This record gives sequence, structure tokens and C-alpha cells, in this order.
Amino acid sequence: MSDERPLPSPDPGTAAYWDSARAHQLRVPKCQACGKVHFYPRTRCPHCSSATLEWIEASGHGTVYSYTVVHRAPSAAFKTKLPYVVAIVALEEGPHLMTNLAGCPVDAVHIGMAVRVAWEDIGPDATLPVFVPATG
Repeated sequence: MSDERPLPSPDPGTAAYWDSARAHQLRVPKCQACGKVHFYPRTRCPHCSSATLEWIEASGHGTVYSYTVVHRAPSAAFKTKLPYVVAIVALEEGPHLMTNLAGCPVDAVHIGMAVRVAWEDIGPDATLPVFVPATG
């Protein structure tokens, strides 16, 4: 399914992330020097500045750390999605990522809610990780 929302623009630091998303795999960078996992993808570790990174497959499980419900579309491309939840999800591996929460009514979302990754194909070349309730 294709829509008019903006598509990701991969760069050398994020291409591996977007490539794995198209394959429905949630991969995150892990520093080989200090061993810490981080997100958002970048070419150097934000903890120790090492450029020796590897991509590991994340479990896809986490909890809602924070969220907001969007009632006013930022552009016409999002109007049919209203209302929707933008959430910060704390992954089991440690990093937090910003995402959409789907698969439940907006008034059922709460901080600490267990979630798991799901996939939204938004075009032939782009897939977004979204999160859904872990029990649903």
C-alpha cells in the first residue's frame, strides 16, 4: 500500500536500519568497543565515539515510556490517520525509539504498556516499524 506521507531518506548511518525494516527485522546498532546498544542509528557510538559498530537484531519487545495523541494533522498526508499515537518505546535492549502505536484505541494507551514491533509497508521501498500491544 502506498500513501503520500514522507518517506525515509536513508544515509550511510541509517541505511542498514531501513534495509532491515523492509525485511521486517528490527535491527539496532551496538558498539563493539563499549558494548552499548543505541538508537537512533549513526556512524559513531554516542557513548564512547567509536566507529566500530555492528547491527544486532532487537527482540522487538518494549514498553511505552511516553506518548501523545495527535488530533490535528501536521499535513494533509496524515489527515486520514487521525487520531494517532506517537510514542517513545523503551526497547528491552535499552534504547528508546520514537514510533507510532497502533492496534488499540487511543484511550487504552498508557505508560508502561507492553508492546511489540509490527510493520507498516508505506510504499514499495519503505517500511516503518510501528508498535502494537504485546497481548493483542
